[in-house]
Amino acid sequence: MYFTDDSLLPENQNPLMITAAPWGPSWLPGDYPEDIAVSWDDQVQKAVDCYNAGASILHIHVRDPKTGKISKNFDEYRMLIERLRKAVPKMVLQVGGSISFAPEGNEKAKWQSYDTRHMLAEITPKPDQVTVAVGTSLYDVTSMLTANDIAGTHMTDPKVIWNYSQMVADATPEFYIEHLKRLRQHEIQPYFALGHVHNLEIVERLIRRGLYMGPMNGFFSMVGGGVAGCNPFDYMELIRRTPHGSIWTYQSMMRLSWPIQTMSIVLGQHCRIGIEENFWNTRVGERMTTVKQIEKLVRISRELGREIATAEDAHRIMKIGTWYNSVEQTLFNLGLPPNRKEGEQGFRVYETEGKLPTTHVSGSDGHPLVE
Repeated sequence: MYFTDDSLLPENQNPLMITAAPWGPSWLPGDYPEDIAVSWDDQVQKAVDCYNAGASILHIHVRDPKTGKISKNFDEYRMLIERLRKAVPKMVLQVGGSISFAPEGNEKAKWQSYDTRHMLAEITPKPDQVTVAVGTSLYDVTSMLTANDIAGTHMTDPKVIWNYSQMVADATPEFYIEHLKRLRQHEIQPYFALGHVHNLEIVERLIRRGLYMGPMNGFFSMVGGGVAGCNPFDYMELIRRTPHGSIWTYQSMMRLSWPIQTMSIVLGQHCRIGIEENFWNTRVGERMTTVKQIEKLVRISRELGREIATAEDAHRIMKIGTWYNSVEQTLFNLGLPPNRKEGEQGFRVYETEGKLPTTHVSGSDGHPLVE
């Protein structure tokens, strides 16, 4: 991102998009029975409550009411998305691309196969976004957890937490090139799920080679264990390196969510909150539901002068439904320099005759600039 003198003024920032993550693939209903929705009606109502609290984006997994575990059944995904389309018709529906990584029995936590994850592109009714991991990484979600964080949950079992610590976010070129192709065919926007700056570099290479053409939206998982942790210097490097025309959300683990979310509000970034990442308020031992976490983010943001995005704002900010048809168009809209032509030297910039354009150019508020 490129910051000018007025970039930190809240009136010059996009409204804050809050992504609600209320399902929590890592958890079982008994881990937080007051907030983990199990029945179909309760899962739908949870989405409605998150929307009413101020969330404009819903990060979706599907919990099987029969078992209480996260489902791998695509018929159940179709059924829930159909109900969500009716219950929260304006909300951006974003499906988690891992589907479910919860371990079965004594198995290690793992993501679903490539063929299974490709099926997300064919769900009907289709979601607005599917999260897409790019670049395989160790994804040990337990590395920054403390004993207090997991108190009262099934993760206090050493075997369970060991199995979660072995998880790898599996996303080689064989997966993400094909997956991006299929999402484009079905006009579902990819929401890049990245863990560190080197994943971001891969996405830029995909764009420069014409393997992805469209808006760049996504989130960084700052959960440690193979991806970025909560070091603020890592956080600032991610913000520094993301293209100026891209849109990013940041997440962390448990109470570390609050400083990361607050920095994101101040710096014009966006927030993801919910029991998928966090059970707690800022004090140890004080549990906080997903809805209460959203309401707290709304209060913090408004105290700092930044407005909350509506669902319509979220569609506009992330350009849902927009695609680009060339490498050049994608690079230009993301604020990235053009590709180097053969024989060209020096740092790349866009060619200009040095004259003012003959047509009106719109300013950031949509009004034409004076020629």
